[in-house]
Amino acid sequence: MIAPPERSEARDTALDAVLPHVGALGWSRATLRRALGEDGARLFPGGGPDLVETYIDLMDRHMVAHAAAALAEARLSERVRILIATRLRLSEEHKPAVRRAALLLASPQHAVLAAHCTARTVDAIWHAAGDTSADFNWYTKRAILAGVYTSTLFYWMNESTTQTAALDFLARRLAGVARFQKLRTRVEKRLFAPKAVPA
Repeated sequence: MIAPPERSEARDTALDAVLPHVGALGWSRATLRRALGEDGARLFPGGGPDLVETYIDLMDRHMVAHAAAALAEARLSERVRILIATRLRLSEEHKPAVRRAALLLASPQHAVLAAHCTARTVDAIWHAAGDTSADFNWYTKRAILAGVYTSTLFYWMNESTTQTAALDFLARRLAGVARFQKLRTRVEKRLFAPKAVPA
């Protein structure tokens, strides 16, 4: 598990002041100055990347908290869908800010930060869903979900994409993964089934 960014009530609360300015100014020091004045540099010394990482981490926590009740009533196979759907619903109000965050993270200089943010989000989803896998399976599940989550997020970010369309896209991606997993299980059983010993 990759360590999260610095967490504090002050940093979480500051994001409420920052978000209305991100659509126009991006995740930048200019946004910090506009929203928070001199306090911005103190709370987010890393500037724009620090802001983005904190925002994504906060949304990870909001996603898990808001989905908790629905998760308790759902089967394991449904929990991942519920969590991602909750994330998209919570982000809808700030879609321009999410687009700006994706643009910042797409820069080669922020490739490591982008990987860390995605890894933490995916891990938060699996952990909240009740995943108990270990060893190689732990990594496989997270790698597959990273592809599903990021492709769904980029589809959702399109201005013409409705929430319903994004959830339909997510459902198709998850169904495709489920079919692949079933096929892999059948193949593995055939490949590793005990060989009959001739009499």
